[in-house]
Amino acid sequence: MLVGRKYRLAFTPEQVEMAEEFGNICRAVWNTGLEQRREYRRRGAWVGYAHQTREMAEAKAEQSWLKAAPSQVLQQTLKDLDKACRTHGAFGVRWKSKQRWQPSFRFPTPDRFSVERLGRKRARVRLPKFGWVAFRWSRPLGGSVKSATLSRDGNYWYISFLVETGTSGPAVSLERGRVGVDRGVVTLAATSDGRFFDRRFITPGEAERYRRLQQQLARTQKGSKRRKACQAKLRVIMRRVRDRRQDFHAQAACEVVDGNALVVFERLNTTGMTATARRSVAEPGVRIRQKSGLNRSILDKGWHSFELAVRNRARRTGAMVRTVNPAHTSTTCPVCGHVHPDNRKSQARFVCTACGHKEHADTVGAKNTLARGHAGHRAWRPRHRPVREAPTSVNPQGSSAPNP
Repeated sequence: MLVGRKYRLAFTPEQVEMAEEFGNICRAVWNTGLEQRREYRRRGAWVGYAHQTREMAEAKAEQSWLKAAPSQVLQQTLKDLDKACRTHGAFGVRWKSKQRWQPSFRFPTPDRFSVERLGRKRARVRLPKFGWVAFRWSRPLGGSVKSATLSRDGNYWYISFLVETGTSGPAVSLERGRVGVDRGVVTLAATSDGRFFDRRFITPGEAERYRRLQQQLARTQKGSKRRKACQAKLRVIMRRVRDRRQDFHAQAACEVVDGNALVVFERLNTTGMTATARRSVAEPGVRIRQKSGLNRSILDKGWHSFELAVRNRARRTGAMVRTVNPAHTSTTCPVCGHVHPDNRKSQARFVCTACGHKEHADTVGAKNTLARGHAGHRAWRPRHRPVREAPTSVNPQGSSAPNP
């Protein structure tokens, strides 16, 4: 089984400068390769990874700045671009913006680097052109390293190892329990067995400070040092929020998946649901403030991230994850099957107008989701891919302990 292991690096100033340079070169290669693919598509032709790799090798003879980065790093960038274009199309892939993009590059061959443990909390890794780089040993590798990816998050650099544990995932079986999951904007997730998972990811003090920093950012000039400093402070707050969200999703996924053989989600198009009201074709510019508030609530809960955490956990336990059509799941009575908009009296109150059944509306949605998934809808089966291990317990009241 392939798993991921992420550690914080302790770069020297020279190594930080080198990593930034490699990241900028990878960004330039991505944007140049994407522009080439789009130009080929405009002419009705197609260009692939092999052709672009040959052209990049020829460009190294003329452009000396390309030689600074290892060849395998640039090749992996073109591989990622090829995969993205095959999945989304050349015009559906985004540019790597200098302001928004966080540098990231990958070393794919394990024989080019080695890992040594120096103490209880210290270790080091030897990387091409970097030499020895120290990092914090926060958890054991647990297997043989297949590749290493370097990425920057704010002011810190991290290394992620792809590790082969030598064990196979358990077989998929439906002999255990089954659970349906309903995601919402008030509560992150409600299950068909009556459990609720939710917490606040940003404290009131951080929310107030974030609002003041946004006001300060609006008064700065683009490209100024003051603006960059303000953006750095905003990223620090949002990184804390993102880490808390990811940690809670991983813990909640353990509670949902463990002991169950089938987990059913509603098939939600999060990207379309969070589109701005300004782009609406039917009623452009209508109810923009209300739509913006709904979008923030959906994105703050992290619906897609939670589903990914459940899928990753299911890969370890042998559970199956299915997605079903979400139409009328919250207005259908799970007892008599009566469907009517008046069944849902409020956000949390469900009263069937036919049989009088009363229950929490989110629980009703989860039960209907499970019923559709158990009836046999499109299934997702576990695949071998890197996952983030998570603790096996979560406090539904909102407290969560950091990972070891």
